[in-house]
Amino acid sequence: MGVAEQTPKGATLMLEHLPYETDKGVAARARLGAVVLATDYTLEHEMREVLAEVPGVAAYNARILNSPTITPETLADMKERIAPTADLILPGDTLDVVMFGCTSGAMVIGEETVFEKIRSVRPEAKPTTPITAAFAAFRAFGAQRIGVLTPYRADVNAGLQRYIEARGFEVPVFGSFNEENDPTVASITVASIEGAIARIVDAADVDGVFVSCTSLRLGRAAAAIEERIGKPVTSSNHAMIWHALRLAGIGDTLPAFGRLYTLPLA
Repeated sequence: MGVAEQTPKGATLMLEHLPYETDKGVAARARLGAVVLATDYTLEHEMREVLAEVPGVAAYNARILNSPTITPETLADMKERIAPTADLILPGDTLDVVMFGCTSGAMVIGEETVFEKIRSVRPEAKPTTPITAAFAAFRAFGAQRIGVLTPYRADVNAGLQRYIEARGFEVPVFGSFNEENDPTVASITVASIEGAIARIVDAADVDGVFVSCTSLRLGRAAAAIEERIGKPVTSSNHAMIWHALRLAGIGDTLPAFGRLYTLPLA
């Protein structure tokens, strides 16, 4: 007698303990974690754009509570929330890299303090931040004189310039939109960013340009901007995603995203 004949009419046939096989899932090559600002509109979008071109690598994110108003005080206020937020990403499983997605926050809190917070809950993962990644990008470019563009207000800008210069780089020109509201920053057009970069390059002799802030969009525009200005360009998201890939041992070259994505770690 067949199975269908043994099952009462109208009953659900339950097929349990079916055989299955497993593989490494969508992140067969690397798992990237990201602590993303609650107010951020851009980082996850730019990660998706890049990782769509890198098979076997996936990003897993958790949002950290922060103020939409960017001041040294609101940035510092995130410090004790970094570890609990990082701990929310794939709990009980491992990550290759954990990114803290705030450039000015990493500067105000301090990179080593951010790393300490991440390692306290994800000891297996290599930590990075946008400013950490920017320094790695400058070294990969062989760039010493950096033009900087930010959306920040004056006191945050002053701190960022000091932070970059204290690491041995020169900042001969610094441009800012002077906008402290994060949602507004996320709405600044790519054309506006490109125009500001052009002014920075015209104003001083620089080896490259860094666009600071995870809310600002650069990603797919980087290669075209580099072609126009003849110098390498990177941003907070652009550098951090590249750095995370390289830290995870992913050496894929993606020239569509600009010169940085053709380079290894220096």
